[in-house]
Order: sequence, then structure tokens, then C-alpha cells
Amino acid sequence: MEAQLKKIKAINQVSKELKNAADLDSLIEKLSGSRVVLLGEASHGTHEYYTWRTAITKRLIQEHGFNFIAVEGDWPDFYRVNRYVKHYSNSDSSSVEVLKQFNRWPTWMWANWEMEALINWLYRHNEALGANERVGTYGLDVYSLWESMEAIVDYLKTHDPSLMPAAKRALGCFEPFGDEKGMAYARSLQRYLPTTCENEVVHLLKEIKRHADHYNTDLEASLNIEQNAHIAKNAEQYYRSMVHVNQSSWNLRDHHMMDTLKRLLYFHGPDAKAIVWAHNTHVGDARATDMALEGSINVGQLVREQLPDLRPQIVGFGSYQGMVVAGAEWGAPMRQMKVPEAMHGSWEHLMHQTGKGDQLLFMDRIKDNPFFELPIGHRAIGVVYHPQHER
Repeated sequence: MEAQLKKIKAINQVSKELKNAADLDSLIEKLSGSRVVLLGEASHGTHEYYTWRTAITKRLIQEHGFNFIAVEGDWPDFYRVNRYVKHYSNSDSSSVEVLKQFNRWPTWMWANWEMEALINWLYRHNEALGANERVGTYGLDVYSLWESMEAIVDYLKTHDPSLMPAAKRALGCFEPFGDEKGMAYARSLQRYLPTTCENEVVHLLKEIKRHADHYNTDLEASLNIEQNAHIAKNAEQYYRSMVHVNQSSWNLRDHHMMDTLKRLLYFHGPDAKAIVWAHNTHVGDARATDMALEGSINVGQLVREQLPDLRPQIVGFGSYQGMVVAGAEWGAPMRQMKVPEAMHGSWEHLMHQTGKGDQLLFMDRIKDNPFFELPIGHRAIGVVYHPQHER
């Protein structure tokens, strides 16, 4: 009990109440020297995480020249958002039209009014800027196997028919697996079907990279088709890895997200500055959690290991109690669920005991305090949530 009281006192001495956007000043100042800022969340269905991340994102863009946002979402969906906010001539007509295309479960994760508000703000922000100065949005994730294959075929059909045979072979390899795309492919491998689609997608990626210089129909055409080819290759590997009961699929996914982030940084030039939106489990450094004991890595760890010169900064979020949007199982309808009080001794519980309400805590101000040397729990809620199973 005494140790816990000392932890609470230490937190209370250095944390700052967070009531409005002006209270972010000290955080923005700390983030301003970074070229990669990772913004987490403890769930995929909490209104406040979206609005606070939006407030931070706007200030980093306006005050410190951050020039793209990369999120834990599908590339094809967010490339449509990107084209809309950058005023491409053949883009969607409104933010509502853009978000209607988000049909992969859980749709609420990105097709929500908080995201619509950010998209509309980006659209207005970019209006007065030149084409090369506009702030874009991109998806980092690996799930969009089928959508990426279709995007490749659609582009090559018009702009590089010579690669259509390779694209059709790759697409045709996945067609027998039906509407569930990647998951059906993974299940087929569990039944020990002798063939995979690896050779087809690897060959297609090599051919697209070889032709990439010719894909200049607009500023980002080459980036888009090459990224979709990387997704096809990595998604095939990801779904194939699901056959094994270990951390390989998680690690493949986060390596893919990291590689995509590096590709985007390279594309945006030597002064590129990125803002990443993803769950705490992806952006918090895995080495400081029990993930490391399971052999898991994540984007937060990889950014610190591979891009130290960009001075990456990580901002996590947490909640003591409230409501969350989630599903009872994978693919289930969206539900509002009650989030119970945080577990005794967790970060959420300790911060709640200060009595400050919402607050900002810089971990470097307590990292040398001996009372914080032992692990402390931190709540993580996914798109599937069972409050009764929290531990």
C-alpha cells in the first residue's frame, strides 16, 4: 500500500491536467523535434482518443510542418481518402462518399464522424497549398489482399497492358477462395492444400518494380501500384503464417506496417515528417511489455531501432472506465459496451487516484523513480471485447 501511495504521489507531482487543446502546449513542444510521432489508443472505439489525436495532429501539421498521416488501416481505402483531401481531379466528391467505401469489418474504426471531421479539415487545409505541399493520408495495414489485387489489375489494364497476364495469374490464384479472401486462403492451407500463391505475387511485384518509372499518370501513381503489389506479396505471406500457432503473423503484420512507413518517409523526401495513428499495442515499444516474452515485435519498437535519427516520439492513451464500441466476436455487429473500472495497481488506476481527471504524463519524468521499476499493467481493448475477461 505504501509503495502504491508513493507511485500516486510521484504521478501527481509531474502530471498535468488535460482539459482543452491549449493544455497540449507542453506535449506539442516535446513532439516538435521529432520526425515520426506515434499516436496510440487503448481501444478502436473510444471517441476521446480520436478527438485528442485529431487535436495533436492538426497542431503538428500547422505549427511544425508534419506532412503525412499513416494509420492502422487498409491502403486502398486510405488512398481514396488521400486523393480526396489532396484535391485530385478524379477523386470522390465528398468525405461521406469516401467513407462509404470502408466496408471491411470493423467499419466503425475509420468510418465515423470523428474521422470525417479530420478529413474535411485536411481538405480545407490543403486547398491553398501546391500539389507537392498537400498533407496526405495512407493506410499501413496488410489485410487488403483482394482489394490491392483488384487495384493493380484496374491500373495495369489501362496503363500497362503488358503486365496484365502476370496480374491475372496472381488474381486467378486467389479466386477459388471466394468472398472471404485471405481468411479462406489461410483455411485452405490448414487443410494442407499443396499449392500457394506465393510465386505469383512475388513475380508480379518484381515486374511492377521493374516498370515503376513508367507509372507517372499522377504524382503518386507509382507509389500506389507498387505499394499494392507489396501488400499482395505480404498479405499472402501473412495469411499463410496464420496456419501456425505463434507470433509470426503478428510480427509479419507489424514488419509490413514499418516497411510501409519507411517507404512513405522516403517518398516524401529528406524533410518528411510522419504522424502515425495505431493501437497502443502497435505503437508502444514491445520491449517494455510482456509482448517481448512471447517473441512479438511492433512498430514502436521497430521505429526506435531502425529510425533513431528521426527522434521518434510515442504518445499512448488510456481510460479508467466508460463506454467503448466493439464487437462480441470477430465480424459481429457493433455494440456499445461498458468498460469497468481499471484493475487495481494499473496505470489507469494509479492516475485516476490522483483525482485530476484527464491528464498528461511524461514518462521521462518518472523513469528514474525506483517505485516504477517493476511492470505496471495497462489496459488494451481490441475490436473484439469481453469486459468480464479483463485481467
